[in-house]
Amino acid sequence: MASLIPKPRKKLVFLASGRGSNLKAVLQVIQKGKIPGNPAFLVTDNPEAGSIQIAASHNVPAKILDWKSYSKKEEYHLDLLRTLEEISPDLIVACGYMRILKPEIIRAFQNRIINIHPSLLPSFTGLHAQKQAFDYGVKFAGCTAHFVDEGVDSGPIILQGVVKIEEGMTERELTLAILKEEHKILPLAVKYFCEDRLFIKDRKVSIL
Repeated sequence: MASLIPKPRKKLVFLASGRGSNLKAVLQVIQKGKIPGNPAFLVTDNPEAGSIQIAASHNVPAKILDWKSYSKKEEYHLDLLRTLEEISPDLIVACGYMRILKPEIIRAFQNRIINIHPSLLPSFTGLHAQKQAFDYGVKFAGCTAHFVDEGVDSGPIILQGVVKIEEGMTERELTLAILKEEHKILPLAVKYFCEDRLFIKDRKVSIL
């Protein structure tokens, strides 16, 4: 009987601007052997990002494109595109990346970029989504793992994590509760992608 040939592990690139807690969450699950992915690179726009140290602790090299060093921001986006094309990842994971990706990048990696956003999309897009939800007075908030399209937080939804806003909960407590859910659903979304289990039709994502 012929032996089954395992599928090659997906090459992953991470985009991050900050402390890197979602990066850490995904890398820890990869380390446990639960995601068939190879974390090839971290690309960051912030030379002081905590995500650089997290990547290093998991033997993931970092490429720094310092946003502040670019007088012409168009050049930053061109360098980012060139960097990603050189690495040629199967999947790009935006985890706390604070720049809007240009259409050229999204088209080059269509349906191969996953983002984590701290709201139940399509509600509360953009920055400070947790504060938006808290100030609006919703009873349930949460987070969304989604594919990136050319809009702002408007791509097909893969998974969502829900947080009930309890009486007396502070904005800080809500933010931490949402972050805890992010650490659950982002690794799961990456896992499903690497296992070829995500199928998009009419902007709806099915998990096979």
